[in-house]
Amino acid sequence: MNRTIKRLMLIFVGAFALSTVAVIVYQVGWVIPGQRCESNGDWWDWRGRTCAHPVLISDITGRVIDNDAQRKAAKAAAAKARGETVPAP
Repeated sequence: MNRTIKRLMLIFVGAFALSTVAVIVYQVGWVIPGQRCESNGDWWDWRGRTCAHPVLISDITGRVIDNDAQRKAAKAAAAKARGETVPAP
C-alpha cells in the first residue's frame, strides 16, 4: 500500500474515533441529564449543566392569593402578558 493512502487511512480513522468520543461525551454529559431533569419537572441549564427546581414567588415573599376574585384577576393579567386571549369573567 502506498504511504499516502496509509496516512490518509489513519487520519480518517482518527477523525472518526474522535468524533465518536465527542458524541458519546455530549450524550452522557448534556443530553441524558437534561432529559432526566426535565422529566422530573425541573429546569435544565445546558450551559452550566445544572438542574434547578422552580420556586414560586409566593414561597419567597410569603404573600399568598387567598381571594378567588384576586386569583382570577392575576390569572387574567398573566394570560394578557403572555398574549393569550383573556376569558370573560
